[in-house]
Amino acid sequence: MHAGLVMTCYWETALTENTNAPVVMPAEDRPEISSRQTKPWTVANSTELYGVQRWGNDYFGVNAEGRLTAKTRNVEVPLLDIVEGMSERELAMPVLLRIENILDAQIQRLNLAFKNAIADSGYNNCYRGVYPIKVNQQAQVVEEIATFGARYHHGFEVGSKPEMIAALASLEDRDSLIICNGYKDAEFVDLGLYASKLGFKCFFVLETPAELAIIIERSRALGVDPSIGVRVKMTTQVSGHWNGTSGDRGVFGLTTTQLIDVVEQLKQHDMLGCLQLLHCHLGSQIPNIRDIRNGIVEACRFYIDLSREGAALSHIDLGGGLAVDYTGAMSNEDQSRNYNLDEYCADIVETIKTTLDEHNIAHPVIVTESGRATVAYSSVLLFNILDVNHFEPIELEPVVGKEHPQLLKMREILDYLEPQNLQECFNDAHYYRHEIRELFRRGQVELRSRASAENLFLDILQRISQKLDELEHVPPELENLKLSLADIYYGNFSLFQSLPDIWAIDQLFPIMPIHRLDEEPDRHAVIADITCDCDGKIDRFIDVWEGSRQTLPLHSLREGEEYYLGVFLVGAYQETLGDLHNLFGDTNVVSVRLNRDGSYDFVKEIHGDTIADVLSYVEYQPSALQLRYRNIAENAVKEGRITARERQKIIRTFNASLSGYTYYEKEDH
Repeated sequence: MHAGLVMTCYWETALTENTNAPVVMPAEDRPEISSRQTKPWTVANSTELYGVQRWGNDYFGVNAEGRLTAKTRNVEVPLLDIVEGMSERELAMPVLLRIENILDAQIQRLNLAFKNAIADSGYNNCYRGVYPIKVNQQAQVVEEIATFGARYHHGFEVGSKPEMIAALASLEDRDSLIICNGYKDAEFVDLGLYASKLGFKCFFVLETPAELAIIIERSRALGVDPSIGVRVKMTTQVSGHWNGTSGDRGVFGLTTTQLIDVVEQLKQHDMLGCLQLLHCHLGSQIPNIRDIRNGIVEACRFYIDLSREGAALSHIDLGGGLAVDYTGAMSNEDQSRNYNLDEYCADIVETIKTTLDEHNIAHPVIVTESGRATVAYSSVLLFNILDVNHFEPIELEPVVGKEHPQLLKMREILDYLEPQNLQECFNDAHYYRHEIRELFRRGQVELRSRASAENLFLDILQRISQKLDELEHVPPELENLKLSLADIYYGNFSLFQSLPDIWAIDQLFPIMPIHRLDEEPDRHAVIADITCDCDGKIDRFIDVWEGSRQTLPLHSLREGEEYYLGVFLVGAYQETLGDLHNLFGDTNVVSVRLNRDGSYDFVKEIHGDTIADVLSYVEYQPSALQLRYRNIAENAVKEGRITARERQKIIRTFNASLSGYTYYEKEDH
């Protein structure tokens, strides 16, 4: 595929730049993707280039054969081996790969880190983690968390009745907590009270004062004492993208005035002993550990004074906030974090202990609602590249007859193009191309001359781009030239279905090839999906030295050989938030378990949505569609357009498509 006339549209698109540069490596230490690379390319170069060791959390690596691997507990399995296993099972790309071991390991790491911090500090209580189901509500994920978390009494946070149902049907360990956030009606409260009768520790966290009356009324009707928590509005302001949950204008939580009113109402009903949990949520994906410490100190002040009011507080829930270092920068920028898991847990435990000890308040059970950090690492979106669009000149048939003078002047640019006049040549190329386009529009030059001008324009820009590295200062107009000439790699996926946060909030995810990592990438590219939408592209990528970059180093495609990319850390929010843009549905999903001998098991596989599935989501009835199309084909037989035998082939093709995958399917040969 060649760029042709679409190049200008892409080149003129406004580009988003990231000014954060948390990690800067000296230029001489960086693996270069250019002719200046003199040493042979190694897998170590690829590991550094794509930042695997920075964002991978020790779960991913590159083996000697140049294949990306998934790793846990000295087990290492190449993702390409798993892809080949998928192909043998007729699970086509794109695929969401879930790695059970990683989810298991993350739950273990979180709980053991808190256990160690509690032991080291002499804290006189325990930790109870809860997973917020909203982060990834897929049954497979929730069930695995219930299973893997049972040995640590890891529970769930729910914010709706459907999530409550999922939690109640998944949890078996009665020592696991259920934290009920969100707005709660009588039915929601009844579900929680019955859960208490079944032996679960189920907390109703008051988000608004109005909920208290419902809880009191239903608890008396059912004869069950409720376990009540209060969510307070924090004034500590945190950094990061999701910092709007605190402060006076926060949507959830009680003001200090409302908090006192709740205490008084509970006293009047002789139920102050039911107030057992303080909930303080600072925000999600908090990058700066100092903000977390400051927020905990404020939370402890609420805890101390509520205890003095007579509340039987025994649990402090600090909500979410544990960040994922998507960029691997280890910084306080939005998509990173300047702390590790051990530091996070130690700071929480030590801050609570120190603050409460000053007032002789007993240490509470520590609860956190870490969702993103629990599930992000365990899911990988895998897809194949279907085609590539190079913005390079190609060999054209010569124009018959005498060339137009404007085209001749354009050719002369190549004769005087030098590093010292790149801006002038750039301006001249644009001027003459514009003139030839205008002449074509008025019918004064033919199509072949227009094509020659476009091709020559690309040749000039490529040569200018190659000489930019020779300049000490690049002119502002030429700063984005390399991006405008970058390849477009067309991936077999829908950004809106599988990676909606890239489109919605400019989220960065690690993206890289899963094989050929022993070869030097020789192309710079942006990635487009297969939706018919100009927003369906990725043109901002992680750069471990500069924060972000606008192109991704990739390898040239080989004839007859698949090229696979992986998007990592996508386990949080992406599946549930995805939409049906262009009616691309859920992808195939595969869950694997890595074995100690280096083998792997396909634990679960879920085939993605069929065309019939997604049509039914938007109120089409597949059987009605089949009938209508059958009638259209039958009328074509009556009109003599097709034969009855052709009608059958046409209908079979239509019906087979209804049961097919919504994504691009390559024919088997």
